[in-house]
Amino acid sequence: MQRKSLRFYLRIYRKILVQDLKSKMSYRADFIISTIGMIFTNIAGFVSFWILFRSFPSINGWTYHEILFLYGFSLVSLTPVQCLFDNNWSLRMYVYSGDFIKYCFRPINLFFYYQSEVFDIKGLGQLAFGLGTIAYSWGKIGLDLTPLMILKMIVFLITASLVMIALQNAAAASCFWIQNSFYLLDLVVRFKDYAKYPVTIFSPVFKFIFTFIMPIAFIAYYPSLVILRPDEVPLLSWLSPLIGCLFFILSYKIWMLGASKYDGTGS
Repeated sequence: MQRKSLRFYLRIYRKILVQDLKSKMSYRADFIISTIGMIFTNIAGFVSFWILFRSFPSINGWTYHEILFLYGFSLVSLTPVQCLFDNNWSLRMYVYSGDFIKYCFRPINLFFYYQSEVFDIKGLGQLAFGLGTIAYSWGKIGLDLTPLMILKMIVFLITASLVMIALQNAAAASCFWIQNSFYLLDLVVRFKDYAKYPVTIFSPVFKFIFTFIMPIAFIAYYPSLVILRPDEVPLLSWLSPLIGCLFFILSYKIWMLGASKYDGTGS
């Protein structure tokens, strides 16, 4: 099969996205209610966060506004996985029912075709909330607002997103081999709640786990150090873009390997 260009996939994705949004907007009440629900979920999370930390001026050397920055950073970096890869939650159902076979006969990349079918627009509310939190904490901390800082922010947010995308891709793809794959996917997603905290507040055991086994520390902590503490950036922070890219490529290979083994019989 002839390799398609990036421009081709961008054009196809734009058309798929437009049709998906039209479909969602045809049920406006459902769209409005779900969007409001997402906003209140983020507000509830923020209130819980505020209640937890308002009594402590600092935690293990981290001020309230620095931790708030991590919270906003994690919300923004997690937005792409929610908006663009939400269809991973349905993968096991397509595989077990045998309906996944329909994705195997189009002359385009299978991973792209499957993931592009769903865009969770509710995630944009999380994006706005996260950006607002970052802007507020940025001002309170007194960080410089320079083109270089903005460039660093964009680069490290994108690469941080790749880590969570990779974790979800790999967990979702386990359904090609594991019957009860939902529990693995759910476990991976639940771990993201710890990404909003600096990894240094955890015990050495959990610090190791969150860095090298379930690397959620690369979703917010290590990337954000480049912005928050530019004078004491550890090597893992500078390596986080490379780690994010490698994790994403590996998860893509795992996903495609599972799809290549799929025989359409369901289970």
